[in-house]
Amino acid sequence: METLLTVWDNLSFMWWWAGLLFPLPWIIQWLFGEAQNNQTKPIFMPFYQQLTQAASHTKRKAPARSTLLFIAWSTLIISVCRPVYYGEPISIPNEGRDLMVAVDLSGSMQTQDMVVNGNEVDRLVMVKTVLGDFIQRRVGDRIGLILFADTAYLQAPLTFDRTTVEQLLSETVIGLVGDSTAIGDAIGLAAKRFSDKPNVNKVLILLTDGQNTAGNITPDQALSLAVDQNIKIYPIGVGADAMTVNSLFGQRQVNPSADLDEGLLTRLAKDTGGQYFRARDTQELEQIYRLLDRIEPVEDNQQTLRPQHALFYWSLTVTLAALALLALLTWATRQFNWKVEV
Repeated sequence: METLLTVWDNLSFMWWWAGLLFPLPWIIQWLFGEAQNNQTKPIFMPFYQQLTQAASHTKRKAPARSTLLFIAWSTLIISVCRPVYYGEPISIPNEGRDLMVAVDLSGSMQTQDMVVNGNEVDRLVMVKTVLGDFIQRRVGDRIGLILFADTAYLQAPLTFDRTTVEQLLSETVIGLVGDSTAIGDAIGLAAKRFSDKPNVNKVLILLTDGQNTAGNITPDQALSLAVDQNIKIYPIGVGADAMTVNSLFGQRQVNPSADLDEGLLTRLAKDTGGQYFRARDTQELEQIYRLLDRIEPVEDNQQTLRPQHALFYWSLTVTLAALALLALLTWATRQFNWKVEV
């Protein structure tokens, strides 16, 4: 009994007012039945005996049909009322902060000056490998993903679905939006997505290996937007300081990060209250993300929710089953009568 009471307490109907439609068939029958009774006139009916037998045969079958119709209509009304069952309350992490990650997809990101698991890889592969682990650790944060090159576009809006964000990151390719670097557009787009969130901690992690060479707004204009909205920017400069390349005169050492605008990235961090990081290899980037976990920790507060389980498809299944049985009964009755006549 206690279990039944618990189930009943957890049961609710989202559209309960649809139950007012339940007496509709009887109302229609009463209205049209009265109208037909008032228009009835005596008529001559041939084959009276055969009709009487047919009528008595129909009455014997009527209870089954009526029961099936009643079940079908009742369960249909229950389905329309949208019954839901509320599960036991579960604790989920409270919203910590809105964290937007902007990843550079310019042509220079394909420079192979990084090592992952002993293999030489380009900068984007290294970023995907390390950033994916960082995203999965941010339980309680809403994370969004921005990709930028000639311009910036939103790959994933702010969401608690970290797995989807990580998957979208893993599917990115270099050259998807051009070969240039629009740092200003990336910051401006992040500010636009943050604009309707006035009371949350706003964090932008900006990964790039170059300098601003394209875009619709300048980094200074984007910086003003970030400051006005209290967005904290953590720029990360990606790329090694030295790299051996082959040339006509043999091997020589070059600086593959010569185009990295560290002055701009440092100013972005300083003016917004963030911090600039330099990732020369995989280990440094991993250390940066671990440091970010300490600087921008996830909230520990908990909130509860009760999961909803829709039940309308159960009652709707009963409706369809009752109608199927009614159709089968009608067919069987006609088939039986045909065999008797034969």
